Amino acid sequence: MRRDPSRPADAAATLALAVLGYRATTLVINAVALPRLRPAPVRQDAPRVSILVPARNEAATLPRTLPGLLAQGAQEVILLDDGSTDGTGEIARDLGARVIEGATLPAGWAGKPWACHQLAQAAGGDLLVFTDADVHWRPGALGAVLAAWDASAGRTPRLLSVWPRQLTPRVGLRLLTPLVDAAMLGNLPVPLMDTPLPGAAAANGQVMMFDRAGYAAIGGHESVRASVLEDVELARTVRRAGGRVTLALGDDAIEVQMYPDAAASIAGLAKSTPGLHGGSRPAMLASWALFTAAFTLPWLLPTSPRVRLARALTVLDRAAVNLLVGRRSPADLAEGLLGPATPLLALPVYRRALRRTITWRGRTYPR
Repeated sequence: MRRDPSRPADAAATLALAVLGYRATTLVINAVALPRLRPAPVRQDAPRVSILVPARNEAATLPRTLPGLLAQGAQEVILLDDGSTDGTGEIARDLGARVIEGATLPAGWAGKPWACHQLAQAAGGDLLVFTDADVHWRPGALGAVLAAWDASAGRTPRLLSVWPRQLTPRVGLRLLTPLVDAAMLGNLPVPLMDTPLPGAAAANGQVMMFDRAGYAAIGGHESVRASVLEDVELARTVRRAGGRVTLALGDDAIEVQMYPDAAASIAGLAKSTPGLHGGSRPAMLASWALFTAAFTLPWLLPTSPRVRLARALTVLDRAAVNLLVGRRSPADLAEGLLGPATPLLALPVYRRALRRTITWRGRTYPR
């Protein structure tokens, strides 16, 4: 009896469609569920806000980002100079920020949680906003964040985290950096974060807001002291405490250029990949295999209606993510054409993530 050669191809196409269909459904849900920040003035009766910036060797970035942050109208902007060797602290002082010198990194701590822990101790505000040095706060952004905070009132402790719109001024940054958006927005329907489902937690350390009492109640950054994926771990900690995590899209209010070039993008994504897979090498390998089966394999299969649909979805996926986060230029939408090749482009990320140690910003941590 002859085997029908179309059956394996149909099975592979069905698997791809299942993955891509789930992602398409999730993107639609998140497009409806996620609030978008709209620039607004800070209300007169707003709580006292401390904007807290951990910074390590950010001298080239701060002249572009810190003035906008200082103009937001917060009660204080504090930058922690985390052992920089490029004059980061001096530049921040010259621009008008209050600068504190970071203490030596203690054993058992990762660099960013330690920096944020020190910033929280130095802060005097009722609301604590942790934001990275490479985040661009546009006029009215703090008012928009405070409005989103008010709208998310409910269970405490609570965390509001913002997904800034990605800036990709170099072609190399378009290859992989937007996968940060694709990974969260296409995989996790955000309404699940209001359910008891244990794994349904996400946050972005580029912008995170807590009220002081809620931050203290979960143990602050000390509760995730050893994590290089401290944002997601903090979200999980808030949820375990019965609190609420709310996400918002930065849209026109908050943007970010995460990396200077493609090499830094690979290193940064590799730093986060193990934590997103529970530190498991088999899980990372399985994730890449499924990623490849969904996005690349359909282009290697014999053509059929099912395969054609899968191919179309591989191109539309990244374009849809970009539309959702407000990246709508022709070049942004053309990134969808990278969809079929994305698993191959991501190979250096996975290879680096499989190492036994993680190196980031001059520090090495066990994986």
